[in-house]
Amino acid sequence: MFRQTQIVIDLDAVKHNYQLMVVQVQPGVRVMAVVKANAYGHGMLEVARTVTAAGCGDLAVAIPEEGVFLRDSGITANILVMGAATEITAETAIRRELTQTVFEPDTIRFLDEEAERLGMIALVHVKLDTGMGRIGLRTEGEADALALALAGAKHVKVTGIYTHFADADHLTEQGDITDYTKKQLQCFDALRAHFDPSIPAHAANSAMSLAAPQAAYAMIREGISLYGYPPVSTKLDFRHALRWEAEVVYVKDVAPGESIGYGCTFTADKPMRVATVAVGYGDGYHRLISNRGQMLVGGKRVNVVGRICMDQTMIDVSDLPDVQAGAQAVLIGTQGSESIGADELASWAETISYEVLLAITARVPRVYLPAK
Repeated sequence: MFRQTQIVIDLDAVKHNYQLMVVQVQPGVRVMAVVKANAYGHGMLEVARTVTAAGCGDLAVAIPEEGVFLRDSGITANILVMGAATEITAETAIRRELTQTVFEPDTIRFLDEEAERLGMIALVHVKLDTGMGRIGLRTEGEADALALALAGAKHVKVTGIYTHFADADHLTEQGDITDYTKKQLQCFDALRAHFDPSIPAHAANSAMSLAAPQAAYAMIREGISLYGYPPVSTKLDFRHALRWEAEVVYVKDVAPGESIGYGCTFTADKPMRVATVAVGYGDGYHRLISNRGQMLVGGKRVNVVGRICMDQTMIDVSDLPDVQAGAQAVLIGTQGSESIGADELASWAETISYEVLLAITARVPRVYLPAK
């Protein structure tokens, strides 16, 4: 590696966060690890291997391709594909024993026919749309129609029923879930009553797992919390798993009146020392952070000045006279007594921590610290 820009993934932190939730739930409640979208930018295979070694038997992905990749890499845990099952992916999903998401009778029909042709069983979870407005059955009539289709399908096995909450990370001033979320819970219970009650249910995402223990059912799904960013306030000791660091490649003196970067959006009003860091929006460092974000250098916070470029970013190191080319800059992580999390970086970019973590591009090398 020539350019010293990289992200470091602490797999022991991932393991720690997974185990935090395991001990929080009631005995017998499973914890599903959500590893979709390359494990929120942390490395899908590495995270999957870490949590399965720690005892996790259930993983969730978004698309069949992710599930196929995990199977081809030797992962044998249950894998739920949370996107809608489609006819074009039926054969591959059944052959790889991927659990597919269903909510329409026609889907049951083609899965049953394909599974019969293959001499296998199609594994499915039923998806209920209780207020998210994406995918899933919504009415009691639709529930009855799907239950009837499942009853007649000899080669389809239902191993779960689930929903997703739209507003779970917003709590009342008293720390309770909102009325909208409560209505979703009520709707979930009403719709799932149209199916075999022995089907394991899961509804709680990271937020609901922490805010509403009554929503645990048979399993909870841990997404962003697994990577150290619980979306609601908690006393649990979640640890950030990702650190993003880059290298100072140049330091210069800037006179009053000189401008920095594209568009001349920053002009020095006093003598300054400005450092150039080898990272930019081509690496996923959001351009909206320009003139408002910070990095850590020498254990201190320093301001981003000028517009972030595709490959380089300038920072104000006027108060750090010892900083030279080769110094380390931290974009996400801890240096000395200071820390910058993906959530703080997200606030500068007017987005959410999920997108910040996912936005780091493939040209930034990933370095993995093993779980202990």
